[in-house]
Amino acid sequence: MESASPLKLGLIAGNGKFPFLVLDAARSQGIQVVVAAIKEETAPEIEQHGAASVHWLSLGELSRLIETFQHEGVTRAVMAGQVKHKQIFSSIKPDWRLAKVLLGLATRNTDSLIGAIAKVLESEGIHLISSTSLLEPMLADDGVMTSRGPSDSELTNITYGRGVAQHLSRFDIGQTVIIAETACVAVESMEGTDATILRAGEIMKSGSLGKEPSTFSRALTVIKVAKTNQDMRFDVPVVGLNTIETMKQAGATCLALDAGRCLIFDKPAVIEAANAAGICIVAETPVTHIPGHTV
Repeated sequence: MESASPLKLGLIAGNGKFPFLVLDAARSQGIQVVVAAIKEETAPEIEQHGAASVHWLSLGELSRLIETFQHEGVTRAVMAGQVKHKQIFSSIKPDWRLAKVLLGLATRNTDSLIGAIAKVLESEGIHLISSTSLLEPMLADDGVMTSRGPSDSELTNITYGRGVAQHLSRFDIGQTVIIAETACVAVESMEGTDATILRAGEIMKSGSLGKEPSTFSRALTVIKVAKTNQDMRFDVPVVGLNTIETMKQAGATCLALDAGRCLIFDKPAVIEAANAAGICIVAETPVTHIPGHTV
């Protein structure tokens, strides 16, 4: 096994832009990155993105992941990029080590599974660090980030929606709720944020709420929060340009986030797109303990 280097980082890469952003940030700080790319999720372009090495593994190959990092001398690692929930719980083919983890789970949700994997990695000398530790400038800022702040009705929706979202997040159901005039129109489940927003838009267009259009605003407020005890090592809330485009399509006018606990990919472009669409983006800092945040 190669000697461990403090300037070498393991990257467990899922789908989307997140792994690429972590890789770029690490390289800008002179950190070598060893990528464990998930065959079912990671974009093949990761091969040409300047990593020290890229190793392709299937979702269930926990033993091979550990052996790869140990051989490369990796003692710190980060998880970045989504792994679809249906992949985790229906498509996964576990090796013996992961099968043992799955059998030991009290509940079969993402937090319990990845938390258990993190403990196994730690026991093998691989410390999983916060997924946002290299991307702090991309975290949502406290306060209004767009040219306009929330209207009175949007503020009312945010207050109500935050309570709903924080309550649901305790059960690892989803982190996004869509509100219109203090009515909960849609709740995120395994389909993801964008699909939830579009579903809310379809509900409003169909008049499924049973209220007259003349007296009921169809404008939607999107609230996306971190979990009550969000572990910043994995499953951190993320929004980006697609979120704004989806909101426009669905008729949503306001996006409320948790400051310091939600990543905004391409933040300047997202704010510019929101301003052009008349969408408000606002964040506030929840008063809770954030486990796994210390690097």
